[in-house]
This record gives sequence, structure tokens and C-alpha cells, in this order.
Amino acid sequence: MKKLAYFLAALASLPLTAQEKTEREQGHYDNNRFSQMYDLMATPNMFRTASGAPGPAYYQQQADYKMDIELDDRNTKIYGNETITYHNNSPENLDYLWVQLDQNRRSRTSQSPLVENQRVNKAYPPDNFSRNFMEQGFDGGFKIEHVKDAKGNPLNYIVNQTMMRIDLPQPLKSGDKISFSIKWWYNVNNYRKIGGRSGYEHFDKDGNNLYVIAQFYPRMAVYNDVEGWQNMQFWGGGEFALPFGNFEVNITVPADHVMEATGELTNRKDVFTAEQVKRYEQATKSFDNPVVIVTQAEAEQAEKGFSDKKKTWKFKAENVRDFAFSTSRKFIYDAMAVQLSGKTAMAVSLYPKESNPLWGDRSTRVVAHTLRTYSKYTFDYPYPKAVSVSAEDQGMEYPMICWNYGRPDENGFVSERIKYGMTSVIIHEVGHNFFPMIVNSDERQWTWMDEGLNTFLEYLTEQEFEEDYPSSRGPAAKIVPYMSGNQKSIAPIMTNSESLYQFGNNAYAKPATGLNILREVVMGHELFDYAFKTYANRWKFKHPTPEDFFRTMEDASAVDLDWFWRGWFYSTDYVDLGIQDVKQFYVTDERPADMDDYSVKRGRFGRDKGPFVYMVSENDGKAKKAQDIKLLSDYVNENFTGAEQAELKQPNYFYEVTFNKPGNMLMPILVEFTYEDGTTENFNFPVQIWRMNNQTASRVFAVEKKVKKITLDPKLLTADIDVSNNVWPKEEVKSKFDELEGR
Repeated sequence: MKKLAYFLAALASLPLTAQEKTEREQGHYDNNRFSQMYDLMATPNMFRTASGAPGPAYYQQQADYKMDIELDDRNTKIYGNETITYHNNSPENLDYLWVQLDQNRRSRTSQSPLVENQRVNKAYPPDNFSRNFMEQGFDGGFKIEHVKDAKGNPLNYIVNQTMMRIDLPQPLKSGDKISFSIKWWYNVNNYRKIGGRSGYEHFDKDGNNLYVIAQFYPRMAVYNDVEGWQNMQFWGGGEFALPFGNFEVNITVPADHVMEATGELTNRKDVFTAEQVKRYEQATKSFDNPVVIVTQAEAEQAEKGFSDKKKTWKFKAENVRDFAFSTSRKFIYDAMAVQLSGKTAMAVSLYPKESNPLWGDRSTRVVAHTLRTYSKYTFDYPYPKAVSVSAEDQGMEYPMICWNYGRPDENGFVSERIKYGMTSVIIHEVGHNFFPMIVNSDERQWTWMDEGLNTFLEYLTEQEFEEDYPSSRGPAAKIVPYMSGNQKSIAPIMTNSESLYQFGNNAYAKPATGLNILREVVMGHELFDYAFKTYANRWKFKHPTPEDFFRTMEDASAVDLDWFWRGWFYSTDYVDLGIQDVKQFYVTDERPADMDDYSVKRGRFGRDKGPFVYMVSENDGKAKKAQDIKLLSDYVNENFTGAEQAELKQPNYFYEVTFNKPGNMLMPILVEFTYEDGTTENFNFPVQIWRMNNQTASRVFAVEKKVKKITLDPKLLTADIDVSNNVWPKEEVKSKFDELEGR
């Protein structure tokens, strides 16, 4: 024994050959793609728990507003005087407050245009050339007249581009509140000429303006447990982070205007005619069809007038994060009631005659359908109304109100593209009431948390609105061109809003597709829907982070999804699974000549001694059918009753299929067998099949009928970017992605 030990030790001490050195791997870190995400996610604490729920110490600030606003229609200016009451619910004392001045992005001193790269175009339309190289530029931005405390004393403040810091005479203590006022005005932009999420649309034929007004008042920034003040500049891409509060807003406009806004109108009888008030009351009881409250004839009459008189509309909103309004003398107004499980809400549309008949036929019905469908997947819509406003070239959302594009051409023709585009944008923008207006994520930092989640629900809502609805985002196959694109122009979903290469694909389509894959392939409808609804209810009227979403989806479903978040959200990995090899076998009870005694004696086949059922290739002359092997028949007769034997399968064909993964993104394996008689059978394997080897996986299939064809992901549910390796025997396959694109 000592000699043997000495020999082995000596052998171990011999120098390695070059080949042995090559074959011996260096030590490595954990590269398994199933690794948990402790390295990427914030540590749970008393504010935000490991389950993804708000913790016992969770808090959020509150900002209440009282505003008097006046619109100067002839000169396209807005004047405002607002009082903000800010509640410090945080455990810290605050030395200063940060206020957002988003309109400053359009000031002449704005740095926003300076961060964009430019190149000389070969040709310019005259108005574009003049605007770019000759004109001074639009004089936008807030003109702050004063900032005062509750006693009328001036407060010190400093403006840093789109942010304003208000310095407090003494710290605002935890649990206290402070009131201060800001007086301001600004020039309203023609958004169709110089762009913008709000502004006005001018109608040359009748000289009227249609206003969609948002980001129009200085707004409090968010202060929270994650990063303190969220005072990131507004460069134009990332949208908004706002605290909840209560609003009382008086808006003075020309007397012939019709208006809608965030909140409940408290003086309806003062601003509508008696007949219009009566029609509105009818609408509150109409659940099947919209009631026209301001008719097209009334709108056409009003748009000729240009009244010099004024009228003040009064709105009150509770527990909202923002306020917006739309006003014009051109508006037709219709509405209907929407029955939810716990309450009734109003679906409303405002549109000029140029939008008919499309808007009158469709808009309010789409709003109502959206409220019902989103409520089913999340929570009952809590606000009293949802308003859709026709504003060409727009698609933007605010609490209870949104602007949406899509109109007939001058001849009244509505193409399928316009009809479905308008329908989808209404669903999407109304849906934003849920994400982020209620589930109040930080859009300035994480666009996907509102756009991606909302696009996913938009897809479900579209599919329930109409059979075979032509959804442009949601199905896995739609994301393939993006996922297979140049990696230099692709960024992970978990990228700041201002640094995204392909905004629509990254922030809307890819996260929405990922959620659809989770629902259809990984988790199933029941587990996914419960977890998603849990997230929505945990964080409604609160401020969630990405970790809160990721953790809740796992916590409420018992499905480990770290591999999915890591690959789909934190990387640009793509899905590419393939069929690497297929070996076909039959069975026999005669030992093949190439099988040695040593293998049998070492128990490689599960026992130390025979008899055995052997596997052989289909060309082996000893191949038999399973039912013809006597030893197998004897075993079955000895161990199963007649009734049990009747339930046994009778496999005659055996296939060892090896799958590979050229792409790095993990995904379950979905396989379809097509048999010689034309029938098919599906086999699905959880993603954990890759846990020991992230590159290849093998399965043995025992089937009764001979296989003619094996197809991987036959319904294109996994966003596999290359289906040419998805079929056995390999054949020239026209890509189903090409079929989807009509090629």
C-alpha cells in the first residue's frame, strides 16, 4: 500500500505536458446564468422589503396645490399664481426644496438642444432652414415673477436650468409642512411647429387654436428613501417623477371655449348651457353608447365667434400626481358611464370636427374598454373620469386626461393604419392612468417601468377589444429585428431614459415582450396575473423601484425569475436556441456486438447484471418493437394489473435530441413533434434544464409513432432570433418572421 501511495504521489508531482496544461482550466467565478441577483439589486430595508412590498418605515411626501390660471388665447400666453403646501413626511429635516421647471427646456438659454448631435442635411424645407439657421428661436420657459412664503415675504431661490431650489429660512422638520407661492407666466409653444408634449395646434382655415396644456406650472420634485431629491434635469426624453397631492385649480379662458382637465368639474352649471348639463346627466346613466354633450353644430358655431368675454372653470382633484387641461372653442364633447366592480367612472372624449366621424364613432368606446380591461388586471380605476383629447401628432398622458393623434384625411377617409393607430394610442395613453399616474414609478430614471408595463397591458387590451387585432408590440416575434440588431446600437432595458439608443424598442417593446413571454411561456396566466396584480395593488399611490417589481413578481408566484431579469433587463443577450443533433433508436433484447462486458459489469445501465433492454440504431438488424421483447412483457405482467397495463404507453421509437443555445439568453425549450401520419405532439421543458450546462441540453423522447419533423418554438413564443436551426431534419425554411413582415 505504501509503495502504491508513493507511486501515486510521484505521478502527481510529474510536470504537466503542454496539452495537459491547456486542458487544465483556470479557476473562475460563478458564470452560471441562474445566479441570484444580490450583486445587482439594492439591499432590502425597513423602507422596501425583500418581498417587494413597502416596508414598515415606508414614507412619501405630499404636495398640495391651489392655482389660478388664465389663458390669453389671442397672444398664446399662460399666466399663473399658485400656492404649494408641502408636507415633509420623511424622517429627515429639509434645508431646501426642489421644484421642477420643465417649460425651461424651451427657453432661449436652454442647454437641452446643445446635447444633441447634428449633421448637415442635403436639403431643408424653407421653414425648417429658417428655424434652424436664421431665427432667434422661440422665447419659451417660465418667467418667474416672485416666490414668497405664506406671509408674503420673498424666499431666496436659484434656477438651475429646469430645476429651481428654494432655500428655506429654517429647516422644514420631519412631520411639518410649509406653504409658499409662485407667480409666473410663459409663452405657449405651437407644438406642431417646434415640438413639445404640450402646447397648441393652430387651424389655419378658421384661425382657432386647440390647447393641450401640461408641465405648465412649477411642480414639486420627489424626495424619497432611494435617492433623496430626484432633481435630475429634464433633457426631453425621460419624463417625470412627481409626488401625490390634492389640487384646486381655477382656469380662466375665453367664454366660448369648452374644456376638460384633471379632477372633477365643480361648477358645471356655470360653464355649460342648461341643455348641455342635461345631456351630461344622461351620459352618467348611459353604459352602452356615448351621449354627445356639446354637438358638432354647437362647436362649429362657437369656432366662428372669438369671444372677448371670459369664463372660469373650477376643478378639484384628490390624490393625483399632476394636473393638465385642454381647451378650445372647436371642441365636440361626448361621454358615457363605465361600470367597474366597485364604482362608476366616466369615459369622455373631446375633438374638433376635423376628427369626425372617426372620433365620434370610436374614441369614448375605446376609453371605456380600456378602463374595464386594465381594472381587471390591476385594480378598479379609482378616479371619476378618463378623458381622451384629439390632438394631432400627440400621444401623451396625465391623470384623468390624455392627448391622442389620428384623424381622417381632408376627404374624410380613414385608413386601417390611422384607425388602429388611433385606437392603440388611446388605449396606451388612457392606460397610463394606471402606470405611472397611480403606480407612481420614476419615469425620469426608468422609462420602462411605465412605458413597458403599460405597453404590455395595452397589448392585452387590444386583443380583447377585437379579434385578430393587429398589435404592433407584445408578441415575441415582433421584437426579433431589434434583438438581432447591431449590439452597438442596443442598450440594456436597465439604462437611464436619456441614454437609450432605440427609445421605442428599448423602453416600450422589449419590456412588454418580456412580460408577455413570462405570462405565456415561463409562468402561465394564473401565476403571472396574480403576481402582476399583487405588484399593482402593493404600489398603487406609492413610488416603486425596479427591485420592488422584480421581487414582487417572484414573491407572489414562487417562480425564480432572477435568470430572466438578469438576461432580459440587465443585458442585451438574445434568444437563439437550436436543435444540434438528433439520434434515433429502437430497442432489442440482444446485446449489441459493440457493447463490452466491462460497461455492463460497472453498472452503467442501472444494474450489475442482466437481462437488459438495449438501445440500437434504426439500421441494426436486431431492432424490435417494445411489445415484442419477452423480458419486458414478463416484467410488465408481474408488476402491473390488467387495468394498469391498459394505461401504459407503447413506445416504438426513441429519439435523443440535443439542443444548443448559440444565444446567451436562457429560455424554456418548447418542442413540437410532427409524426408521419400528420399528427403533432408538444413537449415543454422548464428553463432550469440549462442549469448545469448553459450551452447544451439533451432529452430522450419515447413515442409510439415515427417522427417526421421536430420543430423548436413552433409558435414563435420565445423571441428566438434565428429559426433556421429550429427544425430537424434541417430544411430550407422561410422564416416565420418574414411571413409576419409580409416578405
